[in-house]
Formats: sequence, C-alpha cells, structure tokens
Amino acid sequence: MAKQISAIRGMNDIYGDDAVAFDYLIGTAEKTLKQYGYNSIRLPIVEKTELFARSIGEVTDIVEKEMYTFEDRNGDSLTLRPEGTAGCVRAIVQNGLAHNQIQKLYYTGPMFRYERPQRGRYRQFHQFGVEAFGLATPDIDAELIILTARLWELLGLDNLELQINSLGSQEARIAYREKLVVYLSEHKSKLDEDSLRRLESNPLRILDTKNPEMKDVVEGAPKLIDHLDEESKQHFDVVKSHLDDIGIPYVINPNLVRGLDYYNRTVFEWVTTELGAQGTVCAGGRYDGLVEQIGGKSVPAVGFAMGVERLVALLMDKQKVPEYAQTDVYIVTVGNNVSRPGMVISEMVRDAFPELNVQMNCGGGSFKSQFKKADKSGAKYAIVMGEQEVESKLVAIKPLRVEGEQLTVEWDALTGHLETIFKS
Repeated sequence: MAKQISAIRGMNDIYGDDAVAFDYLIGTAEKTLKQYGYNSIRLPIVEKTELFARSIGEVTDIVEKEMYTFEDRNGDSLTLRPEGTAGCVRAIVQNGLAHNQIQKLYYTGPMFRYERPQRGRYRQFHQFGVEAFGLATPDIDAELIILTARLWELLGLDNLELQINSLGSQEARIAYREKLVVYLSEHKSKLDEDSLRRLESNPLRILDTKNPEMKDVVEGAPKLIDHLDEESKQHFDVVKSHLDDIGIPYVINPNLVRGLDYYNRTVFEWVTTELGAQGTVCAGGRYDGLVEQIGGKSVPAVGFAMGVERLVALLMDKQKVPEYAQTDVYIVTVGNNVSRPGMVISEMVRDAFPELNVQMNCGGGSFKSQFKKADKSGAKYAIVMGEQEVESKLVAIKPLRVEGEQLTVEWDALTGHLETIFKS
C-alpha cells in the first residue's frame, strides 16, 4: 500500500457541518452586500511580490516573515496573496475601473500566510473582502460598518464588540510619530524585541502589540486621536454620528492602528472574546493613498475583510448553522432496466420543481437497502419504481416523514400530485 499523503500543516480540508456553515456564511454575506449595491469581483491568488511590498509595507510582519514567495520559471518573484485589498486595488487600476466612477466591490477566497497554526489562524485561510472606491465622505465609512452589523444580526451573532479609531491624515501621523518615538525611547528598557525593531521603522505598530508585559507602556503613550488634524476630527465625528443614529454601539480604542501600512482616518474592528487569542473577526478602514501608491490616479477608498474560519467557528459554537440540505424526494428503482426510466422521472421532477432536493438512488440494491438510503437522506417522500410500475407507466409515492397514505399515480400525473403534496 502506498504511503498516505497528508495535507500541509495549517491548510485544512473543509467538509461536513463546517462546509455547511462556510457556505451559509458566504451566501448570507453575498446577499447582504448585493442589498447595499455591491458587485462581485474575482481576483488572482498569485500576484507579483512587489505589489504586497509596496502596499502592505516592506517592514511589516506579513512581508518580512509570513508570505509564501517563490520565483517562477522566468525568474519573476511571485507571492500567494496574504490579503485581498492590494490585489483588488491593482485590478481596478489595471482595468481602469476607478477613473471618474464609483466602484463598490466584494470578493472571497483563500489567503496565505506562514504562521503558527491555531484555532482561527491558519496558513491557508479564507477572507470575505469589501472595497469601495471613489467616495471620500464619511457616510461610506459608516455604511460599511452598518452593513457588517446587519450581517451579524442575520447570522444570529450577538457577541461582537465594535472598536473604532481614527488615524488622521498622513501629515498628522508624521507629527504624532515624532512624539511617540520620543516617549517610547524614554521607555526603551521596557520594549520587547519586536517593538525595538519597529521603533525606527514603524513605531505606530507598537501600540497594537499583544504582549501583556507592555500594557503599561502602551497605555501611557500619547494618543493619536488627541493629535488629529481638524478635517480628520470632523470626518470621525460624522462616522460616529451615523452609528449613533442607527443605534450601533461602539468603543473608541485609541491603540487601534491596524496591521497594514496603507490605512488613514477611519479604522475599525469587530472583536470577540470567545475565540481565545484570535479575537478579531472583521477589520478594515480607509486607505485613500493606496491607489496612487500602486500606480493609479489618486482615488479615495475604504474597505474591510472578514475572517471566514473565525466566523464559522462562532456559528458552530452558537449552533447557528442550518442543517444539511435535506432531501425532499428520493427515487427508488429496483429491477432490470428500471434505472433508465427512473432517471427520466427524476429529471422530470427537477424540471417541474427546481426548489426541491431530488435524489435518485444510484448503485442498485434491493428495496430494503434503497429505503435505508432514502431514510438516511432525510427524504420526506420516496418515489418507488419496480419492473411492474415501469411496464404500467406508474409510480408509487410513499410518505417517509409525513403523515399520509401511499399513492400510485400515472407518470403524466406525477408532477400534479407532487404539487398538491408540497403545497399542502
């Protein structure tokens, strides 16, 4: 026997109830986004490495430590996408989708980061991303947050806390950065290795540290929100006003800076305490400079991404997942040459009732074994065909999970009887 081949660590098969929850989440999210006027975009999984170095930032953990990067046969450096925004921006620039027009887009698919696998953090993980281009006003920032709140309600998730902050303009951040570096330098002995490395390259990232030993240092640092430019203050106030009007509670987290270099002004996260260390299930914000940074004309933009696996874990924990699609009708066929007319009958039923789940027995078997399969499928009714029924062009409709008598009807009358049964 050949040696079994296992999946790569941190890259998991999704099946069974998890797959049902996965599809349910994506389907509900797509329906919600369409309700708000967003359209789907499909993006490549592999991009040029330069795209992520330029957008995410060369001194970020993602670019320095976590990307799956390789050279192709032409010697070009390529990377499996670690996040979706950069690729979406590249697409709208390359295809001229943001020039003098508004684009509201969503996408979903796998992302890749070389991390230590744990619950809610995998090396291949899935995101559902949403991006809006061409709108500089705070109402679109608020709309993105509001539609996520609606999505949690539709999914039955009521344990998520909204944290918001403003990073201000680039000029305000540069001025604040100088004050922060002075403060952190005075407390250099208390900084961990990562923070010391970031002190010169990206000190704002230190505020987002997960090291509990640095809690006092971070809490004592000057707050960016106290050093915002006036325009950013007004922008943030309007975002908060929209949330207040809709009745969405939030917490202002002055240390929320997000993990990517391209954000400005509004940033937000939806967090939970029910997934251990991986508490963020949805995060995003405004990134007005990124389109120009990637080679396009200056276009305002804002977006977010949801961690699908983390939300699936919440759905599973709270038992908010629908059951497997239950079979409505199971076609039982026994005897010589019965499967052929059985297949014709099954397609006839599917044509007449596209909303029904119709399963035909494949693989043969006795009446007893086929009824066991029908029962296991959860079918409400069985349509039974043997050699005599085929000869007489009849079928039997047998109730399996509902009350009623078995009926024998002609083939031409079958759909009429089924319509009566399923509408009653």
